[in-house]
Amino acid sequence: MIWIVLLVILIAVIFLPQFWVQRVLKKHSAERTDFPGTGGEFARHLIKQQDLNVKLETTEQGDHYDPSTKTVRLSSENFNGKSLTAVATAAHEVGHAIQHQQGMALLLLRTPLAKFAFYVERIAQVALLSTPVFLSFLPGVGRISLIVAIVGMLASTLVHFVTLPVEFNASFSKALPILKNGQYLKNSDYQNARKILLACALTYVSAALASLLNVWRWLRFLRR
Repeated sequence: MIWIVLLVILIAVIFLPQFWVQRVLKKHSAERTDFPGTGGEFARHLIKQQDLNVKLETTEQGDHYDPSTKTVRLSSENFNGKSLTAVATAAHEVGHAIQHQQGMALLLLRTPLAKFAFYVERIAQVALLSTPVFLSFLPGVGRISLIVAIVGMLASTLVHFVTLPVEFNASFSKALPILKNGQYLKNSDYQNARKILLACALTYVSAALASLLNVWRWLRFLRR
């Protein structure tokens, strides 16, 4: 019974943040006639205001900032939308560009780590798929293959946890002060803008927790 309770708690810890993030972003995505411009126009304004040498594009791969090409990318909904979600998300992603200009160490570290983790994960996937075969016929090789897979998962987990402080900094040390100091929003909007910025920062939490849980599960298997 205790294991069932723990499993339910783990599932809740992993998926509730993701559910909350999606709910908050959707709740404040309604068009606002009182906003003077779209999320894309606001991002362009901030890029010029902050004197950033970055590009601005739409994307179908989720809102993000790409340090390798110095590009702020917004989903079409946020690029073309006049909503609180669009404006706050634009500020968050421009916040990453500001981090890059200021030479934030963790942001600069995240990019090579992510590339390294990408290749390690591919190796880990092959190792994980081959592990059952090796365990059946060559147990020693199978355990080595499983260790390789776990190392690959740990690399992914490391990237997720390095990402978290970068995201919180972009939301609360960059985007929120910009919104407040520039008086871009009504006073009644700031509390909801803070929630949206928190949602932007928490995007990677579920992935980090799920990755960590997966590593723990395979470590338990390896100890048998």
